[in-house]
Amino acid sequence: MYQEKLIRAIQKRIDAQDSLIERISTALDISYDAAHRRISKKSKFTIEETIRLAQVFGISLDALLENKGHVLVRKTKEIRSATDLSDYLGNSFHALTEYNADEHTSVYYSAKDIPLFYTIGHNLLSKFKLFVWLNLLDSGKEEVSFEDFNYQAPLVDNNENLLKFYSSVQVHEIWNDTTINSTLQQILYFFQSGLLQLDNAVALCDNLTDLIKSLERKCTPKNKYFQMYYHELLILNNNVLILNGQQRSFFVPYTMLGYFITKDIDTCQNALEFYQHQLKNSVLLNTAGTRDKNIFFNKMYQKIDFYKKQIKSFAELG
Repeated sequence: MYQEKLIRAIQKRIDAQDSLIERISTALDISYDAAHRRISKKSKFTIEETIRLAQVFGISLDALLENKGHVLVRKTKEIRSATDLSDYLGNSFHALTEYNADEHTSVYYSAKDIPLFYTIGHNLLSKFKLFVWLNLLDSGKEEVSFEDFNYQAPLVDNNENLLKFYSSVQVHEIWNDTTINSTLQQILYFFQSGLLQLDNAVALCDNLTDLIKSLERKCTPKNKYFQMYYHELLILNNNVLILNGQQRSFFVPYTMLGYFITKDIDTCQNALEFYQHQLKNSVLLNTAGTRDKNIFFNKMYQKIDFYKKQIKSFAELG
């Protein structure tokens, strides 16, 4: 009974013109005949094969057991060191390689914080975010200043891969007035803690201003790859939904960088419908009037200037 359910579930997730036998043969790396025996029920899927098929075709094993209140998820690797962080970024890119980096792939991002993709690169702000993450996640890390902090080459390589992907797909980001708050607070905290020098603290604020300006420039009606929304009421949570015509993945945060990931069809569809409903209740900054667009971005700039003044005032007191 369960084998039949699994086969029917796979059939629903492939194109009608695709060969079911070939798709299963490829997914399991077995011969055509071996796949045919399983489909004709002359032999059974092993538990390993069942799990593999569920992963490849985005099928919830709980759904096969008729437990609609549960879904199968996997989680990202726990980060406790620079090596873990490098692996995390590498695995994140690997998860995205299932999707073509083109206009047929869409990303929906509920930006509680500045999206990860903007803070992984070569500038000072990118280095600072790595510094913050490792300070907060690596319990065994010795306390060093930002100026003495060094990060490894693989981190940079993985960052570049993620950036290339994100810049090539259709992006729908939802922001609100608090999206930049945590980054600003981190700059102020580490400066006041003596782990970040004044010139770098000010430069980080300037980096953040440059980032916001670059997003403002991208918010044009003709930009089909990037759409930025302002939602006044929604409490954002860093959820991410990635989809194309063949599959979907939904990323739900459970720690600062830790995510549960599911390909469950119903869950991803519910997430998409939720996003689409929220977008209707948001202001699309790409097509917003000059007044509404300026109000949003000026709030960002004013907030950055406020923190920069706090930093300089604290330095003068010291």
